[in-house]
Amino acid sequence: MPQEFAHLIDWLEQHPVSHTLLSLAALCLLAWIANWLTKHILLRGLRRLVGLSSLAADPKLTPLGIVARLSNIVPALVLTLGVKAVPALPAALVTVVENVCSAFIVLTVALAVAGALNLANELYLRRPDAHLRPIKGYIQVLKIVVYALAAILMVASLIDRSPLILLSGLGAMAAVLMLIFQDTLLSLVASVQLGSNDMVRVGDWIEMPQLNADGDVIDIALHTVKVQNWDKTITTIPTKRLISDSFRNWRGMSESGGRRIKRSLYLDQQSVHFLSDEECHRLNRFALLDSYLPAKEAELEAWNASLPSGKADRVNHRRVTNLGTFRAYVERYLRSHPGIHQGMTLIVRQLSPTADGLPLELYCFTNTTAWAAYEGYQSDIFDHLLAILPEFGLRVFQHPCGADMRALRDQVGAAPQASRAF
Repeated sequence: MPQEFAHLIDWLEQHPVSHTLLSLAALCLLAWIANWLTKHILLRGLRRLVGLSSLAADPKLTPLGIVARLSNIVPALVLTLGVKAVPALPAALVTVVENVCSAFIVLTVALAVAGALNLANELYLRRPDAHLRPIKGYIQVLKIVVYALAAILMVASLIDRSPLILLSGLGAMAAVLMLIFQDTLLSLVASVQLGSNDMVRVGDWIEMPQLNADGDVIDIALHTVKVQNWDKTITTIPTKRLISDSFRNWRGMSESGGRRIKRSLYLDQQSVHFLSDEECHRLNRFALLDSYLPAKEAELEAWNASLPSGKADRVNHRRVTNLGTFRAYVERYLRSHPGIHQGMTLIVRQLSPTADGLPLELYCFTNTTAWAAYEGYQSDIFDHLLAILPEFGLRVFQHPCGADMRALRDQVGAAPQASRAF
């Protein structure tokens, strides 16, 4: 056996090209074996360890991808260290192999670091308060820095020069780089301001009409903020626009526990009048007006009794109006409604008369912020008020419609017939 090995060495020395090719093949085989051993022994052991831990339930939280990425360094190191041992290999080719392997190692480490940053973000998102302070924008900034450094080191390795030479040249390119990365820098500043001032969180309902955004924030990244609109479409907003432009955040409404109702009933002003004794007696049937009408009548009687005898005419008296009584009814109705928040502002007021009628505005808050429940309470309230209006002798104002025009035509048509009959 030693003699055969000596003959093989002599033969290889007599054939340098074959010696070089066989050495290269052995080096490549050794690199493959090192790669196989690393991935099939080290990674298999890590998978078993991870399978026994609580991280196995979520593949995104396991570091196996990072370790698998780093395992690619082993064959590159074998090639870097073993290429010098290959006989009769040109020095230029040795340098090229070493430089390429060095650049590959730098790239592999950069990708592994980026994977570690993604893993850190996934772990952070599992925290209950993660939506209050998202770090995705900062993670993206760190990844940009890692990739930039990796690019510099890779170029320095490929051209076999010190990275300090490239860094010194970047000083002259600072203006160009700022121009190229202008959007990134602006987005970074915007992300810092959004996070430090707590302006936007994931899950917030924001409204930005100029960009057709009206819905929940589902993602906050370095360059963009994604908003899922109520029609289930997605609007992508540049992060810097949330700093330069105005937008409405409804988080305060959600946290307060109440959602505002601000809507008006437009009443026909010609239906407003003083209540007669018969109407007052009829309105006394309303349980919500039990305390209002007697107290109001007593107040007005006392005031009217204080008038001088020369001004005892009824025209000088204060009297109860159907509109004032209805306003008091609406306020008491809201005070007794189970869906209205009694700890927040509750006002029933008249606004300035318009050509479309007299607005009677309801300003109050529901005790829920859920959209469907809020709309249900609001609709029930106005359904009731529209139906109860005739009891107070009031009418809702609306522009003449088809039925009104037909009734007018019938009246005009009936008038000539009555005159002919006469």
